[in-house]
Amino acid sequence: MSSIPKIVILGAGYGGILTAQKLQKELNYNEADVTLVNRHDYHYFTTHLHMPAAGTDSVDHSRVAISRLIDEFKIDLVKSNVQDIRLFDKKVILEDGTLSFDYLIVALGGEPESFGIPGLDNYAFTIRSINSVRLIRQHIEYQFAQYKGDESRKDRLNFVVGGAGFSGIEFVAELADRIPLLCREYDVDPALVHIYNIEAAPTALPGFDAELVEYAMDVLKKKGVTFKIGTAIKECTEKGVLLATDELIKTATVVWTGGIRGNRLVEAAGFEAMRGRVKIDEYLRAPNQEQIFIIGDNSLMLNSEGRPYPPTAQMAMQQGICCAQNIVALIRGQQLKPFHFSHKGTVASLGKGEAIAVVGHKKYMGWKAAQLKKLVDLRYLFTIGGITLVLRKGRFL
Repeated sequence: MSSIPKIVILGAGYGGILTAQKLQKELNYNEADVTLVNRHDYHYFTTHLHMPAAGTDSVDHSRVAISRLIDEFKIDLVKSNVQDIRLFDKKVILEDGTLSFDYLIVALGGEPESFGIPGLDNYAFTIRSINSVRLIRQHIEYQFAQYKGDESRKDRLNFVVGGAGFSGIEFVAELADRIPLLCREYDVDPALVHIYNIEAAPTALPGFDAELVEYAMDVLKKKGVTFKIGTAIKECTEKGVLLATDELIKTATVVWTGGIRGNRLVEAAGFEAMRGRVKIDEYLRAPNQEQIFIIGDNSLMLNSEGRPYPPTAQMAMQQGICCAQNIVALIRGQQLKPFHFSHKGTVASLGKGEAIAVVGHKKYMGWKAAQLKKLVDLRYLFTIGGITLVLRKGRFL
C-alpha cells in the first residue's frame, strides 16, 4: 500500500490554480500525489466575464486550458462535478467516481446570493461562468432583434442590472459601450434604450471613497446609465422588477450582480459555515481539521479590525500560494506559515479608456486608472502562464 500522501484540490479558480502551480513547483518527485478536480477543462478569469457578457470582448479571452497551466506529469486533472465531501471518510464523491484524500483544499468558488428576493432565481441572469455570459450576450442581442419585429414592446430595450458593486458597475459600463453598436446594427433609436443600475445600499462601489464613486457614476451617467441607489428590488417577475418604492420597471432582461455566497457543498459537508463560508484559522485550515484547507469564496477571514476580508481574486491567489506552502510544510513536518493578506490595490473598470483605482494612498481615475487595470490583468496572465499566455490572451489596446 502506497504511503505517498494524496492531495486533492477542489476547483481551478484563482485560488485552486495557484495552489496547484505552487505544489508542482515545491514538491519533490513522489513526495505526494496531487489531483485537481474541476467541472471544466479550462480556467476562466471571473474578473473579466463582464466584457463577454456585454459583448465587448470574446469569450476566448476569458479562459485558458488548464493543461497549459499545470504539469500533467505532476498534477492529475479530473474533469468532473463534485457531489459530496465526506469529512469522516476522507473522501470526495464525484458524479463519476470517488477520490480519497489525506489533504484537501476546498476552492470551489462562490454562488449567486439572491437574499430571498422572490423570482430572482427564476427570472434573472448571473455573471458566474463562461456559459452564463454566453447566455447574457445572446439574450441581449435577441431583445434587439425581437424589438424590430414588434416595436410595441419597448420594454425589450430596458436593461436592469441589480447591484452596484464591482461586477455590476463593470458590466453596466461595458453594456453602455455596446448599446450604440447594437443600435446601429439593428437600426434602433438609441433614445429608446435604457440601462438601470439598482443598488439597495446607500452608495455604489463600496470600498472606494466618495470622490471616486462620484467620478464613476458621472462617467456612467454620461453613457446613459440611470442609477437607483438606496433602492432595493422587492420582486423579480416575468414582466420586470418591482422596487421597494413600488415602482415597476418593465424589462425582459435582469442581470443580478448583487451578492455572492460560498458554495452549498461546504455547508452540506458539515463545516460550520455562514452563507457557505467557513471561518478558517491563520493557516487557512477549517476548524478542527488540520489537513483540510479552505480558500477563496468559501473562506472567511477577519482582518485586524475584526471585519471579514472581501473574497477578491487577489485574496484567493495569495491564499492559494500560502495554502500550498503549508501543505508542503505539513508533509515535511515543518512549521506552518500564517497567512497575511497583502493588499495590492483596487481597480474598477468603467468601460473603454475609463476606470478608477486606489493603489496605496494614491487615487487614480480616467485613462491612468484604465492602464492600471490592464496591468493588473497582464500581471495575472504572466503569473499563471508566463509571457506566452500574456501574448495570447492579453489586452494591450
